[in-house]
Amino acid sequence: MQTTKFKSKIKPLFNLAVINKECTRTVAVASTDTKTENLKPWKEIPGPSSLPIIGQLHHFMFGGVFSNTEDPEVFSKLIKGYGPIIRLDSMFGKAPMIFLSDPESVAFVLRSENWFPNRPGFQSLEYYRKDYKKSKGIKINATGLISDQGEVWKEFRSTVNPVMLQPKTIKLYATVLDEVAQDMIVRMRANRDENNMITKDFDKEMNLWALESIATVALGCRLNCFERNLPADSPEWQLIQCVHDLFTIMNEIDFKPNLWRFFSTPLYKRAMNLYERHENLTKYFIKKGKDNLKNKSDNEKGVLEKLLEINEETAHIMASDMLLAGVDTAANTVIATLYLLAKHPDKQAKLREEIMSNSERRPYLRACIKESLRLKPVVSGNARKSSKTYNILGYEVPKDVDIIFAHQAMSVTEENYPRANEYIPERWLASKDDPLYYGNTHPFVYAPFGFGARSCIGRRIAELEMDTFVARLIENFQVEWFGPPPKTVQQALNYIKGPYNFVFNDVK
Repeated sequence: MQTTKFKSKIKPLFNLAVINKECTRTVAVASTDTKTENLKPWKEIPGPSSLPIIGQLHHFMFGGVFSNTEDPEVFSKLIKGYGPIIRLDSMFGKAPMIFLSDPESVAFVLRSENWFPNRPGFQSLEYYRKDYKKSKGIKINATGLISDQGEVWKEFRSTVNPVMLQPKTIKLYATVLDEVAQDMIVRMRANRDENNMITKDFDKEMNLWALESIATVALGCRLNCFERNLPADSPEWQLIQCVHDLFTIMNEIDFKPNLWRFFSTPLYKRAMNLYERHENLTKYFIKKGKDNLKNKSDNEKGVLEKLLEINEETAHIMASDMLLAGVDTAANTVIATLYLLAKHPDKQAKLREEIMSNSERRPYLRACIKESLRLKPVVSGNARKSSKTYNILGYEVPKDVDIIFAHQAMSVTEENYPRANEYIPERWLASKDDPLYYGNTHPFVYAPFGFGARSCIGRRIAELEMDTFVARLIENFQVEWFGPPPKTVQQALNYIKGPYNFVFNDVK
């Protein structure tokens, strides 16, 4: 059975939306002592009811509380009903899990696991790279930072950290990322209709920008995604669609009960085909990057060149992961930021003033994007697999439980942020005596890039990309929005869905 080939690894099953204001912590977070005689047992942790044989599965069926996990209101009701700790039992080979929305408990677990953290990841991706490829006679030593754990992950991360986290290396891309941003502005102008709207596939346009941007880092060359006559079946468009399809199918087979862990379901077969397609597309683009290196004239070594000097397998895995994780995430963050700035023209005007000053420091720009990530994060939280027995809020949480930290939910409650549902970038710049000052909030409430050793290795790259593009957008366009707010669909990633009622008027 597929279950026996690897341990279950799972990312958050749901995106929690709201914390019950009436919930208070009645028991302090304790230590990692395995003596649990005074703790309430696992089964007493609040959670959906269980039935004989099928357990909690009926809650995922039609009419059940989890039957439409894309609806944020589902999780609001859950947290209001069960409080800051919620239990889900093991189903179809998935590890049991708890959801935590108590920041002190989150801090305790993250700090306890930080020496050698196990982050439940994309189980199907690990299976494809480790087992599916092995069945075809292809053996690899590592599956990558997204899915590896333990010593393998530690060795891989230690190998790529000097390349991916060195500020000097990241700064090499500032000029070319600005070129990408300016080229995208030209494309947006050309794609506007008579009402200055981009009515066709605005989300795909943002994905196109994100792909062109991350490719400059991952591959060291421009892909020329903005060509007017780029065919619909071009490798660039194929990669964008493949990434989107992968996140959609991951949501079904990795984050929900699914029988693929026991036998080859149709969804499992489609997922393996998509992973293979993504890998082949990545190889095509890596070859393009390597060919570009042959004609390179300067002596500055970029990310791909440095990774290739380590070894080819490492370079291929990192490039593949960047082209997987760096497209939809960046695009959706920019869409969220543009929407919030459009709905708050005073904030947009303040940001434009900062940008037009031509100052090298742009603290308000960074604050605007940070506030967008607080209100509309691209992922709902972080996770760890427990490596020991924990005392959390007076309950016994055993080893090998997936602990999901509901950062999104915690970030939009008055308990943690004053005027929590308002877009106020100033909270990230306020003085310590200001009630809005972000430092008054528990530091483990907000964590859009993760925490500690397992924090996002591409954070600096992503921030540079988004800062550069948003600055060019606001410099050139007065962004407006009309009609109702867009719908956010909560899946493996949080997607902002159309219609995209943006108006991009030229700044005069």
